[in-house]
Amino acid sequence: MAKAYEEIADELRARIRGGLLAPGDRLPSEADLIRSTGRSGPTVQQALRVLQSEGLIERQHGRGTFVRRPRVRVRRSNARHQWEKDRARAPERQRLATGATEHDTGLTVDDLVFHAAYREIEAPQEIAAALGVAKGTALVERTYRTRYSAEQNPFGLVTSYLIRELVEGNPDLLDEAKEPWPGGTSNQLRTVGIEIDRVEERVTARPPTVEEAAELGLPPGTSVLVLRKILYDTDDRVVEMSDVTLPGDRTEMLFTTHLERW
Repeated sequence: MAKAYEEIADELRARIRGGLLAPGDRLPSEADLIRSTGRSGPTVQQALRVLQSEGLIERQHGRGTFVRRPRVRVRRSNARHQWEKDRARAPERQRLATGATEHDTGLTVDDLVFHAAYREIEAPQEIAAALGVAKGTALVERTYRTRYSAEQNPFGLVTSYLIRELVEGNPDLLDEAKEPWPGGTSNQLRTVGIEIDRVEERVTARPPTVEEAAELGLPPGTSVLVLRKILYDTDDRVVEMSDVTLPGDRTEMLFTTHLERW
């Protein structure tokens, strides 16, 4: 037998999925739900927590509870890496027309809001080991946030590391004002004579930190996907490493492996 809070949640869920409550609509207040259901405040609150954990509703401080608008989904395929490498040698007009985020979401350049920040750091031990350099080596740390203009939260949290010595031959690669760079990292590295040979990606899942949950706008209980990407050049050197934190409620990882025929 369903518990009282489950009955309330079931009714509201059915109204949302049936279109009686559309994305962006305000739900009845807790006081109104208490009156209309004849249930207690804690029971109503638990029903709302269930729907919030399912990502169906969101509470906005000082405004009320609303049906959550579906977020743009991101499909990240391993085929994107060859696409990015091919694009690195394309004419600038073609590179300006689209980037990796547009490739993964189907959005256009004009749909997106982009932010980049650079700083120079000394490599801590863990990052130095991943890059194959000595602790303290000068790095360019780059952070990126890209979001759909109709949404408040970015598609992911990206931190990238370049070995300063490898890229300082082109001063533009040390300047965040040059972002967004047409052709992305593959083209940036090409300007200093580096060709990417392979991409290594490791993906894990974990609960988000409080800060990650807030920045990504995650419903309670939603995990994040944590991706570490390492680029190797044709001399088998690590030339870039990035850590990407992706929201588990709107990211799809697609891996296609072509097998040799018998």
